[in-house]
Amino acid sequence: MTRVTAPKKCVSVALVGNPNTGKSTLFSALVGVYQRVGNYPGVTVEKRTGRFEFQNQTFEVIDLPGLYSLSPRSRDELVAVNVLLGREPGVEPVDVIVCVVDASNLERNLYLVSQLLELGLPMVVALTMVDVAERQGIQIDVEELSRRLGVPVVPVQAHRGIGVGRVRQVLHGLIEKGIPPSPRSPLPREVQLEIERIFEDLESRGLLARIFEPASEDSRASHSHRSPAILRFWLERLLLDAGGFLRQNVLDGKHPDVLKLLVESQQRLEQAGFAVPEDETHFRYEWVRQLLEGVVKAPEQPRITLTDRLDAVLTHRVWGLMIFAAVMLLMFQAVFRLAEPFNRVIDFGVQSCAALVRSQLQPGAFRDLLVDGVISGVGAVLTFIPQIAILFIFIAILEDCGYVARAAVLMDRFMSRIGLSGKSFIPMLSSFACAVPGIMATRTIDNERDRLTTILVTPLLTCSARLPVYALLIAVFIPDYRYLGGVVGLQGLVLASLYVLGVATAVTVALLLKRTIFRGRSPTFVIELPSYKWPSPRTVILRVWERVVVFLRNAGTIIAAISVLVWAALYYPHDSASIDRNLLNRQAELRVLIETLPPESPQREAWEKELDQVGAEIAAAYQRNSILGRMGRAIEPIFRPLGWDWRIGTAVLASFPAREVVVATLGVMFNLGDISSDDVTSSQELHARLRSATREGSNEPVFNIPVALSLMVFYALCAQCAATLAVIRRETNSWRWPVFTFAYMTTLAYLGALVTYQLASRILTGGA
Repeated sequence: MTRVTAPKKCVSVALVGNPNTGKSTLFSALVGVYQRVGNYPGVTVEKRTGRFEFQNQTFEVIDLPGLYSLSPRSRDELVAVNVLLGREPGVEPVDVIVCVVDASNLERNLYLVSQLLELGLPMVVALTMVDVAERQGIQIDVEELSRRLGVPVVPVQAHRGIGVGRVRQVLHGLIEKGIPPSPRSPLPREVQLEIERIFEDLESRGLLARIFEPASEDSRASHSHRSPAILRFWLERLLLDAGGFLRQNVLDGKHPDVLKLLVESQQRLEQAGFAVPEDETHFRYEWVRQLLEGVVKAPEQPRITLTDRLDAVLTHRVWGLMIFAAVMLLMFQAVFRLAEPFNRVIDFGVQSCAALVRSQLQPGAFRDLLVDGVISGVGAVLTFIPQIAILFIFIAILEDCGYVARAAVLMDRFMSRIGLSGKSFIPMLSSFACAVPGIMATRTIDNERDRLTTILVTPLLTCSARLPVYALLIAVFIPDYRYLGGVVGLQGLVLASLYVLGVATAVTVALLLKRTIFRGRSPTFVIELPSYKWPSPRTVILRVWERVVVFLRNAGTIIAAISVLVWAALYYPHDSASIDRNLLNRQAELRVLIETLPPESPQREAWEKELDQVGAEIAAAYQRNSILGRMGRAIEPIFRPLGWDWRIGTAVLASFPAREVVVATLGVMFNLGDISSDDVTSSQELHARLRSATREGSNEPVFNIPVALSLMVFYALCAQCAATLAVIRRETNSWRWPVFTFAYMTTLAYLGALVTYQLASRILTGGA
């Protein structure tokens, strides 16, 4: 007879703590690679969860956004409070809490602990930064602290793996006991009596449960057995909600009777001499001071630590900025240069795979779909991975060692002039390499308005994908004039001007957004400067792996799908009847001739070159009659004021998913053969053919300096990157913002190209 065992219950663990206390490091140490990243339903707040098993028990760990208090003032803080209090849709009720506390700053961190104790949930205090506290001469009696708090206190150094196993063991012990601690509040009896009065009033009228139900029906059954302690704490938060943020989001104007009860209780408290919320802060910190008396011993004069000595240089107004510039230059160069060999390997692998498919399959739509659609699309996705990985290696190292907070402080003065804070600088800077990791890096920005503004302007900064377009057009159409003894060249000045154009436009758009859509007073920039420490290789690797997986799962799939759609639009209807029969006959004739010649024949090379040229003309004819080609000819009147003909317009349309494909598309559209972006600056034949290209039915050249300049300006300002738009969708949890970004950047690009072409044409023709 087979014994059937009951399924193991998954214990829900909430990981809570102040920012910069090592919470994310502990999360990674607890769950390892078994973690998932997403967004909470309906909001842009990131949801990080992971699992681990200990003694045949599964634990689901939720890494909540960092917060200083359970009095929420922002969306991410509200999500954290909702999860803890059992009101967040789609999240199971919390069984146990792990509160991460910085040992070097106990007084401030224990303010949050005083609130968590009122929930009556099993809790573990993970004491981090113990080594930092010891270097500062701070001694902590951990056992006495645990006794006074009434909960286990475990010293940990998660980046070294110290104490992590003990945390798992304590969590398992708390679940086995199954006895929640008695909730305790440091607030005066007058406040507790008012909360009890509201509690009994609402309970007698049957309103209590309905007010605090989760927003979704599916979540209500699992949250229906909330403890009285949690409900009382909900009422306490509503009663002491000074700014009205919590009342607005919980009551939402649907319970005027409850709001009336809260206002009356608040008035009675104020008449009794209790000021809301100032006195709560006073009573909680007084409780913390009494708790720590005799538990913590600190030197009378604070020791000068290595962190203090480093900050004297690294946050200096002059030396700090110089060092910061060097660090950013190193990061930028690393992202730009170190990715190149990896991209070459990826490109070689993609090309080898494509060649293998070509050799194994007969020519036709299916082969072209695999080669030009699927393999090309996957290759476009893979080329972003080295940049993303290298950038996040740097960011993870700088975050883990404590330098990112200093960089934000240094740049805050400049960024505040455009309505942003110092936290927006690093994502914007990294966007010069690639906007995808730059947008992903905006997660370090706490303020939602600043974060959205940064996301919406980072695509304007010139990324590496624009360089092939610039290199081609500058090399072909901008004269190589030299100035100042040859030190300064006109071509270099044009390239620099395009970078300046992106920066100036991004600053202007940021100012407009902060004064219109995201207007409102930006909060004072306050950031904690954590102590410096050696970064944990394990933490760095896990964070980089997490970001790469998120990109592949979300943006990567969209890029590959769009690449296939663009291929289809350029391929179909692929009607051979629309092709000049002479070209098709000549192609067949050349193939027969080449097969009859030995490989070493000198005539073979000339015929093969002619065959390539004929094949390029046939491909161009097919594309001219393709869906995308017809669209290009249909909208040619729109592009005509920019100086473009339908072929340039079609190449631009084809490059909307990824702007770097325009070089290859131009090669096909102008019968230039199969070219890549790697050799555009050295191919004299390519340059000559672009210069000699004429408009259909006339001898007028397609390209000239005004056309080249207008095309470069268009590419400098346009949102031609499916990866960028996909990541904006991912980071904002809405299609509204990628659509807005595409619309406003395309409008700017068109207007910029229009003005550039018209002005350049007038200047070069002497104003005629």
